[in-house]
This record gives sequence, structure tokens and C-alpha cells, in this order.
Amino acid sequence: MSTPADELAAPLDLLLTSAAAGPLRRFTPNAAWARMATGLAARPRTAAHRAADLAAELGRIAIGQSDRTPSRRDRRFTDPAWTQNPFLRRIVQAYLAAADTASALPGDAELDWRDRQRMTFVVDNLVEALAPSNNPALNPMAWKALIDTAGLSSLVGARNLVRDLATAPRVPSMIEPTAFEVGETVAVTPGSVVFRNEVLELIQYTPQTEKVRTIPLLIVPPVINKYYVVDLAPGRSMVEYYVGQGQQVFTISWRNPDARHRDWDLDTYGQAILDAMDAVQRICRTDSTHLFATCSGGILASMLMGHLADQGQLDRVASFTLAVAVLDQSRAGFASAVMDERMAAAAIASSASRGYLDGRALAEVFAWLRPTDLIWSYWVNNYLQGRTPAAFDVLFWNADTTRMTAALHRGFVELAMSNALTHPGAATMLGSPVDLGKVTTPSYVIAGIADHICPWQSCYRSTQLLGGETRFVLSTAGHIASMVNPPTNPKATFQVNDGTPADPDEWLRTATTEQGSWWPDYIAWLGQRSGRLKAAPKRLGGGGLEPLDEAPGTYVRES
Repeated sequence: MSTPADELAAPLDLLLTSAAAGPLRRFTPNAAWARMATGLAARPRTAAHRAADLAAELGRIAIGQSDRTPSRRDRRFTDPAWTQNPFLRRIVQAYLAAADTASALPGDAELDWRDRQRMTFVVDNLVEALAPSNNPALNPMAWKALIDTAGLSSLVGARNLVRDLATAPRVPSMIEPTAFEVGETVAVTPGSVVFRNEVLELIQYTPQTEKVRTIPLLIVPPVINKYYVVDLAPGRSMVEYYVGQGQQVFTISWRNPDARHRDWDLDTYGQAILDAMDAVQRICRTDSTHLFATCSGGILASMLMGHLADQGQLDRVASFTLAVAVLDQSRAGFASAVMDERMAAAAIASSASRGYLDGRALAEVFAWLRPTDLIWSYWVNNYLQGRTPAAFDVLFWNADTTRMTAALHRGFVELAMSNALTHPGAATMLGSPVDLGKVTTPSYVIAGIADHICPWQSCYRSTQLLGGETRFVLSTAGHIASMVNPPTNPKATFQVNDGTPADPDEWLRTATTEQGSWWPDYIAWLGQRSGRLKAAPKRLGGGGLEPLDEAPGTYVRES
């Protein structure tokens, strides 16, 4: 069963339009609503059949002859009162019956894929909002909390509601601001900032083994959340694990831009990654580095790879890794379905007016993509029960948002609208036409089978765009849990396949399932391409670059 953390995500450029325009816009009636109504009206027998089935089921529920029950995986109705109390049991059964009927309507209307995605989103949100578990007069947990606290839970819940509505993002808090502290309980792997420019800080991590691999690893994080998704609490940190396996690891920590940096664009960030690569190679005295890029950072790194291919410098990258990143935006789930030129233009104008896109607006968009887990579960916990959310490092990281410059926002939206990375030469990076087919560097592509932000099939299509040998790994998890996947997780599994056929479903049919985390698989794959072992350096920095600050540095602390 997925957890709320599974459903959180680093930024996806296809959703940037919604973040700039505001999430409520997607609930406003539009032409898709009219086409759904017309489609249902044109199929009266289908609609009548649905209504008759629902009426019959409601009749069975009323007389107590329905065996309809919530799924064991549905956490909304785990309290025994929902099934043992005759009144509440009938309420839940009626809700489930109506929800099944409503969820079938977009399919019954035989809409095209874009309208179906749009209307499925609207119907699902309406259904989930009307769940009896969200009703304070019905939810037994709310009543129990009220009795147990002598009414204090209602006062605390009201206070929590007012606090959350007062500041963006205006959704229930998933974590207390003081639950973790950067540099103390998260982002604590030892290291130093060894290079800094206006756009980024480069962190080098202290070796933990006597010998290290010759070729280092540079991690490129997303550009609208802090970098420490790869360095969470000890035992759950990707960086900690890689360093412990003898890999030399560096991570980019992006600066949190403001209106002064509105003109930083795709080229600005591409050059910044190149500057970080230069610093890594100077320090490690090597001609190449591994490049590991996640989500929106993966889009930037892929475009830089196209530049290096054009310049005849691909040998500077020993391997290229993409984690939960979508390069081919065609039919990339709900996000691409809501995109149109008018909305894109409005989104670009909105961020241009202030000079940046606020990461809190994007956090609100993401929350409404999984309302049961990210809105209504916290509605019940924070407001109906008056409780404090549980401390969880991923949720803390997700709330620690940053801004995206207006120029970079415009660049991402334009890339998405034209799907430029699938057309050789349609996009440019640092003056070079980007042709991903010329990127012949060995690649490792990671996706999550339960990822609703970057559908795994969309991530898989990168194997067809990149020109070199590719290993595709499908983690049995959601967006963030696909990356934060330590070997200590007893439930972790992943799927692999020796081939990469054009059809992702064919890949899945012939894949094998491996128990455990993909992290050891990746380290083994990386080790084959990392050169000989050598004595670990005694000090950090080198090549004229000296440590500037202790990790996690200064940029990660900027708000």
C-alpha cells in the first residue's frame, strides 16, 4: 500500500502551468464538462443502466442485504465503527456504490484521452471530497477525540485550520515545521562545500572507506525542492549509502532564486551543471564523471548531454542516470492532458509578472493530485481530531520548497508544449541542437510503477530516445519512494529486464522481479564503469578548490 510520501513529488514541468494559474482553475466547468454531458446524453441506455444498478444496490443496502465493504487498503474506514455500527455501515456502503457509479461516467461518455483525464480528475476529487470520513458529524474518530480531550480537539483543530488557510500552500499541513532540522537530523552526511557560484553550491562528501572508485558521481537534484531528497535521515540517505560503498559522491545544492534572478534560463542551469562537472573533475583529477539526475534536474542534464554530444565531449560522462524523469511528454498522464496553449501562455505571464514561480503553489497542485492521501487524511488528523502530523523526513523535505525563475519556468513549459526533446534539433542547450539519439553514453533509468507524477511508461520512453545501452529499473513504489529506497526496507522490490523493447508493456511482461532495493543493483552497475579502486583522499577539495563550508552548505538554508 502506498504511503503519503509515495505520492509526493519533485517538480514536473507539465504541472508548472497549473501551479502558476492556480489549482482551482482545473475544477472550473469548461468544454470538457460539456462534452462529457453530451456523450452521456448520446448513450441513454448506458446511463439508464448505471442508474438502475445504483438504485438496486441502494435498495439492498437499505434493507441490510448488501455485502459491499471498503477495501482493506482503504485507510479512511479502518475504525471498526464504520463496519459494526448499522447506520455508519449503510452510509459507507451507499458512498462506495455511488463512487463506483460516478467513477465509471467518464468512460461511459467515450471521451478522447485528454477529456477523459480531465473529467476523471474532477470526478475523483468530488467523490473523495464527499467521503463520509471527511464529515465531522459522521467520523467516529472525530467523536472519540472530542470525548477523550473533553472538547479540546475541536479547538486545536480550528486553530490548525486557521493557521493552514493563512499561508500558502493552503492545504492541511503534512508536517510540523520543527519536526526536523537541516544539517542536524536531515542532510547530515559529512562533507564540505568545495565550489560555489551564483547558481549553486557543490558539496563533496567525506569518504567512508579506505579505497574509493576512481570515477566520481555527481548528483543533479530537482530545481524547485532542496537537494537533500538524496540525503535524508541517516539510514535513508542515498548519498550516505553510495559513500559507504566506496563511491566518490558530489551533489549540487541549487540556490533559492528570487525576482533578481528572473532571467536565469535553461542555458543558465545547463552551464551551472557544466561548471560543477569541471570542479568535480579538477578535484578528482579525472577526465570523466558519472551524472545522476532526478526529475526536472534530469531534463536539464539530458539537454546538457545533447550539448556535449554536439561538441564531441561525451567522453566526459562515464554514465548517465535518470531517476523519475520524463523526457517524452506525450500523454504523460493527467498533467499533459490539462495543458493547452492558452493555459501555458497564462502560466508564463503569471510567473513573469513576479519573476519566479513559487514552489508552494506547486506543492498545492501536487496535493490535489492525490487528495485522499495528501488532503483529506490530514483534514481528519489535523482538524477533526486536532492532532499533530507524524514526523516523516520526506514530508519535511517536500514542505521545504524553493522558487523557480520565470525564464526557467517559461523554458520548461515551452519544452512540454512542443515535446521538443523527442524531435532532434528542436531544443537547444548552450547553442547546441539537442539530439538525444546521439547520446551514446551508457544509461540507467529508474521509474516507479505507482508514480502518478511521472508515469513509468513515460519514463521508460527515455530508453528509446537515448542512443546508448540502457538499463531500465522499475521500482515497486511511488515517485519519491522510488528514489528513497534503502536496502533496509523489507518490502522493497524492483523489476529488471535485459532488453528494452519499444513497447513498455512488453518490457513489463518479460521483466523479472528482484527482492530488495535497486540501490545495490545500481552500485554494482556503476562499479563496472567507475575504474579501479584507489586510496581515498585524505582531505576534501583539490585542484585549487578548497573547502568553503561544512555540508550542507548555505544555499540549502535560504528561504
